[in-house]
Amino acid sequence: METRIFPIVLSGGAGTRLWPLSRELHPKQLLALAGERSLIQDTVERVNDGDLFHPPIVVCNDAHRFIVAEQMRDIDVTPKALVLEPSARNTAPAAAAGALLALRDDPEAIILVLPSDHTIRHADRFLETVRRGLPSARDGNLVTFGIRPDTPETGYGYLKKGAPIDEGDGVFALDAFVEKPDAETALRFLADGEHAWNSGMFLFPAARYLSELERLEPDIAAAVTEAVDNATTDFDFLRLDATAFDKSPSKSIDYAVMEHVSDAVMVEADLGWSDLGAWTSLWQQGPADEAGNVVAGDVLLDGVTRSYIRADENGPMIAAIGLDNMVVVVARDAVLVAPMERSQDVRAIVERLREDGRAEAELHPRVYRPWGYYQGIDSGEHFQVKRIAVYPGRALSLQKHAHRAEHWVVVDGVARVTRDDEIFDLAKNESTYIPLGAVHRLENPGPDLLKIIEVQSGDYLGEDDIVRLDDQYGRADG
Repeated sequence: METRIFPIVLSGGAGTRLWPLSRELHPKQLLALAGERSLIQDTVERVNDGDLFHPPIVVCNDAHRFIVAEQMRDIDVTPKALVLEPSARNTAPAAAAGALLALRDDPEAIILVLPSDHTIRHADRFLETVRRGLPSARDGNLVTFGIRPDTPETGYGYLKKGAPIDEGDGVFALDAFVEKPDAETALRFLADGEHAWNSGMFLFPAARYLSELERLEPDIAAAVTEAVDNATTDFDFLRLDATAFDKSPSKSIDYAVMEHVSDAVMVEADLGWSDLGAWTSLWQQGPADEAGNVVAGDVLLDGVTRSYIRADENGPMIAAIGLDNMVVVVARDAVLVAPMERSQDVRAIVERLREDGRAEAELHPRVYRPWGYYQGIDSGEHFQVKRIAVYPGRALSLQKHAHRAEHWVVVDGVARVTRDDEIFDLAKNESTYIPLGAVHRLENPGPDLLKIIEVQSGDYLGEDDIVRLDDQYGRADG
């Protein structure tokens, strides 16, 4: 029987280079940037093969947990574990946590470490590529995957091939890791055929990876082992112990382990891979129209050439005239306009937003909660209007407010309302009023998404004006 691999899907990144769509609390791996599914959903679907893979171990940022869980449900995948990182510590500790969990099931576990924020156009080649690396991993080697370059890319690190291990099979000893090159060096790498892009994907015997981590980075190994040993179960999540995990140094797998071992192996791959490091990456991914434009969303162009124009599904339409070599991305609350060659500089804009305390750096216009999501529509002095969606079978907390009253209008679905001592259902086009101070709850008892419009009025409308009396997600105040 073929060795079954434990996929370790890493989803801890905050993602700022694709702002304004990617935000700290809703980063790029959770967005549908290259199709109908999000990047993390695509990553998990690539290992949804029960003959070759166990269910995935997903390691994610604590702040993203409910979105990740919902996206897994959307594609009908039940992870072996949904592991919550209490703080960002880069890929080496995250992979170590996954390796420790895999070893609990199988002392000879092989793990496949996958970032969840990249795209692979040729998904049909992915399984074959993993299988080519499997014999080396079974032999105890640490395997990485190098992407055959097709452009002189300066935004990626590179891998230098060593001697071939299997003639004609594209498996090589790994000679060296190479930092991101300048343009001239990248051209040489493209021409010499000896270099590949560093994909950040790895295939390891779990025990070998952990033993190397103990040898090279004992502080990481000790902190993560303690964090896993003292982890707690929180609904569907495995919450790593924060005190222990926070003690871990923050290092990538490359820096912590791979650059220091002598028997690393590289599998060369042609997957149509991109890490979507800037808006130009999505333009390069295409497909482009006859004028070289890549567009998404509600867009109208006149005389526009070689540009990337994207309207978010919740944003307004874009009409662009006479642009060339430009990036235009419109979200509901922010617009990015930049020459194509300056699109990498969006990180500086996000940093300025953070320094100014602007919410646009962190919050997405659509704010996700364990029960669904809400989105602001309008606001002014003493009022604000929200669109609220509640997933089937979910409920908001039983709560009250000290400073605001609320009006609810059902747009789609059926709402079950608790208001003090009353419990009643509202159908489409029906409404109710929640007075200031009333104990209330909104539930969706039906099989379809519940959508309501909420109008809040009062002297203070902040999200912290909530006293939770009962909550199925462990957030109750008393």
